[in-house]
Amino acid sequence: MKGLIGKKIGMTQIFDETGEVVPVTLIEAGPCYVTHIRRPKRDKYTAVQLGFEEVNPRRLTGGQLGHLKHHDLPPLRYLREFRVKSTKDVKEGDALTVEIFSVGDRVDVIGNSKGKGFAGAVKRYGFRGGPQTHGQSDRLRAPGSHGATSTPGRVFKGSKGPGHMGSVRVTSENVRVEVVDGERNLLGVRGSVPGPRGGLVMIKEARKQ
Repeated sequence: MKGLIGKKIGMTQIFDETGEVVPVTLIEAGPCYVTHIRRPKRDKYTAVQLGFEEVNPRRLTGGQLGHLKHHDLPPLRYLREFRVKSTKDVKEGDALTVEIFSVGDRVDVIGNSKGKGFAGAVKRYGFRGGPQTHGQSDRLRAPGSHGATSTPGRVFKGSKGPGHMGSVRVTSENVRVEVVDGERNLLGVRGSVPGPRGGLVMIKEARKQ
């Protein structure tokens, strides 16, 4: 099972063996603990639940503490599930570090994109806006007509328009692992990953290799 929870530190750059600059995002990943294993007979699907980042036990509920104490694990702030095909290589209570990955591996990095607040349709979806001439005064960045006429006479749910922009789940697919530092629990992946500095991310083996 190749999967970790981590926090985005920020971007930097390294030089490869040919001297070319490679943009890299550093992630503080792990150590993560296997807190629970989902099995098909009991749960109808197969997954591994990981816990990350030790925290003061007073910040967790009694149920959360009991769930972790069942396997003699420390109080952990974040719990996330990873769907897997098989759980033969892990057992509850195991600790996973960045060393499960190696340079050259392909991974998917999942996180929440930066929230950008309320945005108009031109910025949010790239609408063209209204004409700049012929007497218009305030329609330059307006979305224009949304609905039909008498039938159905309303705007359908889910239509593109102004609203909250960002802060959605985003996956950077098939990115290459460039740095693995087991001593400092650092993982470096090529290019950018979603979210702000300090944002929580999930790293797992790439699905589209």
